[in-house]
Amino acid sequence: MTIGDFVAKAAKPLPVIVLADVSGSMAQDGKIEALNDALKSMVSSFAEEGRLNAEIQLGLITFGMTVRDHLPLTPAHKIDGIQRLDANGPTPMGAAFDRVTQLLEDKEIIPSRAYRPVVILLSDGHPTDDMRGPFERLASSERASKATRLSLSIGSDANEAVLRDFSNDPEAPLFFAHDAKDIRNFFRAVTMSVCARSRSAKPNSPVKIEYRPGDDDDDLLELDL
Repeated sequence: MTIGDFVAKAAKPLPVIVLADVSGSMAQDGKIEALNDALKSMVSSFAEEGRLNAEIQLGLITFGMTVRDHLPLTPAHKIDGIQRLDANGPTPMGAAFDRVTQLLEDKEIIPSRAYRPVVILLSDGHPTDDMRGPFERLASSERASKATRLSLSIGSDANEAVLRDFSNDPEAPLFFAHDAKDIRNFFRAVTMSVCARSRSAKPNSPVKIEYRPGDDDDDLLELDL
């Protein structure tokens, strides 16, 4: 057994799951292109992190024409790119909530030794299916209820009430993206936070983010961990 094998087995998973709205409206104003770019950068940054304390894993569930595991939960250093997202269809957010609850409750995919998962919801519209029941199951289930939930409201037509209810971190209220640039900046801030958490002596600490819509891409985003 090599030292690399020992480190890989010793590190606990730190799951990050993105729930991405890919409905037809995301095709407008460069939103889906910005999301593709942001996810690519997130994967690259996660893959570069060490794995002494925590192994960052990334999963992507998309909801539009269908709800699907666009990227099954995978250690970031093993991800060889993400198939680009296309925007079409309605906004079946409730079905996406049910899918992420199933994932979080599956001990074969997310073992009990894993650190607290981070679930990121982003949407630019209103749910087109029943989401109240699925959300209640997500918020009350044994393991899924312990995940840190963040949400990003994109544009002026997003359902802010639903997105605000989804977020459960008092240090991270509902975030807003006014344009495509803000989507990239939000993902950059979350990426920095998760990477810092993975290096922390206490990776289960809540994610705390300082994010300001309208910042230039090159501006330093403040982080409080």
